[in-house]
Amino acid sequence: MPVRVQTADFDLSAEVAQLRLANPKVGAVAAFVGTVRDLNDGAEVSGMELEHYPEMTERALEQIVEQAKVRWPIFDALVIHRVGPMKPLEQIVLVAVTARHRGEAFAACEFIMDYLKTQAPFWKKEQTPEGARWVDARESDDAALRKWDN
Repeated sequence: MPVRVQTADFDLSAEVAQLRLANPKVGAVAAFVGTVRDLNDGAEVSGMELEHYPEMTERALEQIVEQAKVRWPIFDALVIHRVGPMKPLEQIVLVAVTARHRGEAFAACEFIMDYLKTQAPFWKKEQTPEGARWVDARESDDAALRKWDN
């Protein structure tokens, strides 16, 4: 399954190995792991909680992966996104892409992550010393998404 939304952590090595070993033609694997930071917008973050609409979220992520497959000749892609409460340094998301060559693997991985940050229906709440706060989308994420318009 190319998309999983789950509360449990994931094993980066095992996930990437399984994806890579699925096709002997794979010459490149590009992977991105996002983690919880302990500081955001100048405030200490002691924890974060991600919420989502289950079926809608999986469908949105699958569509993003399909768009990447249309744009680049990749073999496969995997997106694992965690939801629920998490602490600093914990893994949030894995995007991994296999292809014949590194160029398309890197590009597709970045594309998937850029679209995920702006188009996937997740809501993030951080715990700070001042209390809980919802995190808005960043202009830098929107700018990263615009580079794919062509």
